[in-house]
Amino acid sequence: MSALDAIYRVPAIPATPTKVLATAFTECGGGMAANASVAIARLGGQACYWGRVGTDVLGTRILDQLSSEGVDVTGVRRIPDCVSPSAAILVDDAGERLVCAYNDPNLDPDASWLPLDQVPGFDAVLADVRWPAGAAAALDAASSADIPAVLDGDIGPRDALLDLARRATHVVFSEPGLAHVAGTTLPGEGLARIARSVPGMVGVTLGAAGFLWRDGDQERRLPAPRIVAVDTLAAGDIWHGAFTLALGERRTIADAARFANAAGAIKCTRPGGRLGAPTRTEVTALLSSGKL
Repeated sequence: MSALDAIYRVPAIPATPTKVLATAFTECGGGMAANASVAIARLGGQACYWGRVGTDVLGTRILDQLSSEGVDVTGVRRIPDCVSPSAAILVDDAGERLVCAYNDPNLDPDASWLPLDQVPGFDAVLADVRWPAGAAAALDAASSADIPAVLDGDIGPRDALLDLARRATHVVFSEPGLAHVAGTTLPGEGLARIARSVPGMVGVTLGAAGFLWRDGDQERRLPAPRIVAVDTLAAGDIWHGAFTLALGERRTIADAARFANAAGAIKCTRPGGRLGAPTRTEVTALLSSGKL
């Protein structure tokens, strides 16, 4: 998914209906897979983004921003008579966020136009849950080509999320996404439940607590770098992009997760959603610093 984000900085996210005066404002591209594509490009990879936007001005701005980051958007379909995705986002002084997103139901779900013949030439494929038909087609093509097929398992319809997880070689859930699909707030138990029916690797990002995954019947964890977070927006998307890039470079799961932990941590120290995505040089420096 790709979108345009309007990001408002606020002292605290209100718990009741009220008016809030923002202390800062930023507008930038967003969306799970789109953010991951930008992360891959900044980390030195070649990213092709496939998705759908409208033919409106908003869609043009979304694609222009992706192109400006070096992302190939020739595989994007523009659909008439629909509004391109957007989101209004509050980020508080602790770096946490509240997202109100809009996806036009007129975005055609048909995935038959996807250029799946290109997949064997890729090193890895990453899909999110926002367009299940497209994600299923891309993951199946990646599995058939014997390359990593990675699913960003954020919150979505449970049946669709489980179906996509079974098609992937690597499934990395957000903590809310795992709780939603597994029926428990205990990450370890949740992964154990999912692993019974999902053949690929299953893991979950836990923010400051790092990354947890199943290695056969064993549970493994990598800690996250200690940082002062100023903005967690897009951190998970950037983590998934970095992880997928590292898998495409044929790194082990542990090495890929360490690389992704560093990329996600650096992003959290910067405001502005994906505008804070790091470069390869910055990630390498953090990995070499001994802080992981």
